[in-house]
Amino acid sequence: MKLIRIATRASQLALWQAHHVSHLLRIGQDDLEVQLVDVTTTGDVDQTQPLSQLGGTGVFTREVQRAVLDGRADIAVHSLKDLPTEILEPELTLAAVPAREQKWDAIVLPTNSEIVIDPEAPFANFPEQARIGTGSLRRQAQLLRLRKDFQLGEIRGNLNTRLKKLDSGEYDAIILATAGLIRLDWEERLSCALQPPHMYPAVGQGALGLECRRDNEDVIELLTHLNDPETVLATLAERAMLATLRAGCHAPVGVDCRLDSDRMELLLTGVVLSKDGRELIEAEAGLPLSADIEEEHKEGAVNLGKSVAQQLLDQGAEEMMGR
Repeated sequence: MKLIRIATRASQLALWQAHHVSHLLRIGQDDLEVQLVDVTTTGDVDQTQPLSQLGGTGVFTREVQRAVLDGRADIAVHSLKDLPTEILEPELTLAAVPAREQKWDAIVLPTNSEIVIDPEAPFANFPEQARIGTGSLRRQAQLLRLRKDFQLGEIRGNLNTRLKKLDSGEYDAIILATAGLIRLDWEERLSCALQPPHMYPAVGQGALGLECRRDNEDVIELLTHLNDPETVLATLAERAMLATLRAGCHAPVGVDCRLDSDRMELLLTGVVLSKDGRELIEAEAGLPLSADIEEEHKEGAVNLGKSVAQQLLDQGAEEMMGR
């Protein structure tokens, strides 16, 4: 019996993700035993400070990575949107990105809300000075671009905690990722999915990133089978864009990477906003694909991300992210 240890945060969603990876690993592997190693991160301990002020990148990933580096675990499971694009731990490698869940954000209303949402104009019927809960600078900037009167409040904690605050009357709505709601069977609380141009999701949103030691060839081989080719290409492009922008995972940067199956082209759209939402710049490019997604397309996906980032930089993205 072979043992694989998975390092994960202990939140409800993180544990779902770890159990999901455990299930994927054990498909066709009758001799494989999987154990979870719970890890507490900086982001879990401090539930009050805004994420953007909590010590930079990696607040939800550093300690999980450390468990692999010091030998307590073989694999680290992350929400890919939390995993920094810069190489902070050169001894680790991102060995697999499984199939992605929905990547969109969502409006979640209180259970007693009388607001009627029009999907074509999701915030048109919200009252003046509506209180919206989100700790993401990316979401805040896009919300302010849509409605400058919104009163935005920081909201932290697990999904149950956030929903409890919402239903108790602290907010008129909160913004969450659809992936978390779906994975934890809270889909009935999803009042409206937010798609471009209303809101661009975060880089890597809805995807998982599986890391292991770079020298652990057996685990790398095991994880490679979990890769989803389309998700790998999309997230490679997204993360290359973010890395080239030199923007952290909490910057007001949004992205939409999608496969046009009719034209067999990977399309990447990136946006950068000022923090107050008054300014927005946008860029787009495409990567032609052959009938089957092949290894050679990975380099093209990285170059696609770099190309979109350079267009954004040429339009003043660096200065805008500082405002």
